Amino acid sequence: MGAGSGTEEPTLPVASVARRLGVAPSTLRTWDRRYGLGPSRHTDGRHRRYGSSDIGRLELMQRALLSGASTAEAARYALEQMPRSGPPQPEEPEEPPEAEAADDGHEVRSRLARRLSTAALAMDVGAVQRMLADTIAELGVLPAWTGVIEPVLSALGARWRGASAGAEVEYLLAECVFAALVRATPVLDEPRNTRPVLLGCVPEERDSMPMYALAASLAGRRIGAQLFGVPLPAEVLAVAVRRSAPAAVVLWAQRRGVADTRLFARVSRGRQRSRLFACGPGWDPATLPDKVELLTDLPGAADRIEHVLVGTRR
Repeated sequence: MGAGSGTEEPTLPVASVARRLGVAPSTLRTWDRRYGLGPSRHTDGRHRRYGSSDIGRLELMQRALLSGASTAEAARYALEQMPRSGPPQPEEPEEPPEAEAADDGHEVRSRLARRLSTAALAMDVGAVQRMLADTIAELGVLPAWTGVIEPVLSALGARWRGASAGAEVEYLLAECVFAALVRATPVLDEPRNTRPVLLGCVPEERDSMPMYALAASLAGRRIGAQLFGVPLPAEVLAVAVRRSAPAAVVLWAQRRGVADTRLFARVSRGRQRSRLFACGPGWDPATLPDKVELLTDLPGAADRIEHVLVGTRR
């Protein structure tokens, strides 16, 4: 990541933001041209990068889309909640047909997300289970997670944060998602890797669901993984690593402040060496040991782990 002009704030290029939000880069460029929801930072001359406020506006827009707003209404809501500095950018009256076609993937994800959210709000377990199965089958595990499931979970969590009424919807959806991800994880008779990938969370992390999504994606590539969905104490995790002798260890951290980089020293002791990966937004890249590689998003993590373990794509 780079820094914007005159500030130390981390910034991201369009491709990274697109992966984070589960949309196509062309969709972000359309939202920039049409609604002014684009990057405000410039580096290396012509390259523009997204700062935290730019990403915050896009996340607000996604939540509004999941609530049933049109794209224009969602963009207007995001700008009202987090106004941009400087003069507003004019809205384009019409988008060329080829640009509309580029948005088709986003529209599909938005439609699926709205249907999943509606089923969850109705507490219709059967409909939620069917929607999750259909979404994973149509998009694949990680595109379904990044483009539909995780945004809906985040939107529902933000909607009732700090309140008891309504939280049951989030809990119900979370249980269904766990089950759907487990069902989407095939049992491998002959994995391509001879030693497994150990997937786990840092001890204080509460959200292990992204690791279930990663395990399902790796299994779909015939990469065998050993998943600990419940965060293990550091000493237990160290024993698990020594006993399973994994080819790689991937530790997930969602929240800043809970990830202790000393954990990697605990799990790397012993004669059997493993590749070490820190995965998720909770890690501070500046504090990671040299031998630990940062994986910033799940699609990139799946690609990198596959490359490290077996060298080639399927």
